[in-house]
Amino acid sequence: MQIQGHYELQFEALREAFAAVFDDPQERGAALCVQVGGETVVDLWAGTADRDGQQAWHSDTIANLFSCTKTFTAVTALQLVGEGKLALDAPVARYWPEFAQAGKEGVTLRQLLSHRAGLPAIRQLLPAESLYDWQAMTDALAAERPWWTPGAEHGYAAITYGWLIGELIRRVDGRGPGESIVARTAKPLGLDFHIGLADEEFHRVAHIARGKGNAGDAAAQRLLQVTLREPEALSTRAFTNPPAILTSTNKPEWRRMQQPAANGHGNARSLAGFYAGLLDGSLLESELLDELTREHSLGEDRTLLTQTRFGLGCMLDQPQVANATFGLGARAFGHPGAGGSVGFADPEHDVAFGFVTNTLGPYVLMDPRAQRLVQVLRTCL
Repeated sequence: MQIQGHYELQFEALREAFAAVFDDPQERGAALCVQVGGETVVDLWAGTADRDGQQAWHSDTIANLFSCTKTFTAVTALQLVGEGKLALDAPVARYWPEFAQAGKEGVTLRQLLSHRAGLPAIRQLLPAESLYDWQAMTDALAAERPWWTPGAEHGYAAITYGWLIGELIRRVDGRGPGESIVARTAKPLGLDFHIGLADEEFHRVAHIARGKGNAGDAAAQRLLQVTLREPEALSTRAFTNPPAILTSTNKPEWRRMQQPAANGHGNARSLAGFYAGLLDGSLLESELLDELTREHSLGEDRTLLTQTRFGLGCMLDQPQVANATFGLGARAFGHPGAGGSVGFADPEHDVAFGFVTNTLGPYVLMDPRAQRLVQVLRTCL
């Protein structure tokens, strides 16, 4: 496998580890970027980007980053808090009056950001086309009754997060949520990151497909069993209502929409650059960064059925939990995306890390491919 890009000699072992990802014959394309102290020390890519394995992964190839998108969204919301346009502990209904229905009058932005609001799923089955209808989705969530007492427990809002936080951003910032997020996070740092992709960029988007024959870890198998056997369970509704949430990633309508929980498109460089921008203070004032990265939720996740630990829209490290550690320092924060992509920052080592793949693995939190790369990175530092 030909590895493209550049790396500092100190990180040669990491280049070898990245090349080793492609020892698996199913691996199609991937990219890796690492910044240390704001300097790019590794920027590599390899493999193929298209469905048929004919088109090489290029320097400017981008991919759907799934939930890696959530932290960009949270940072935008916190910027709006810093500007006084939103408040973390004010009722969401102050900005979105319809949201006060069904016992949600006291739900706060902080609870939405930390997955504590009780809104990871919608009970009433929605038609498939609702996925692309912003108004239909925000109306459904405004009417939804929380699945637990808001604030009492937590459950990952895999996709509803995008409509919930996105609608607040839209209402107070006066433009589409994707436009707002990109203008506030990606543009100032010159990142190749998009929420609501223009058609003329489609030619450089990697085709995403699942790897076969790997059942994943116990957490992945548990979640799969519930979604197969219990159609009305919270976890099932979270991932399958509206239908096609999990099968839309390569569709033009999915790329075009602004769904800031799951359809950001970018590359490893944009993930590393974003986290470097958090480490150096470019994106958030220090007290807002402290809010983003301090523990708000810890324990059994009502949606993911495994132990999760969250700040505000970012996953916090659990060094003792195999599927939930980024693998560097205990203060690391970031977000994995479905299937293997991940971006995170480690303040202890001043490291910003981005890994992107178009070969989806079955894991619920961290993908072992990224974890192995971080283990090697650790030895290089």
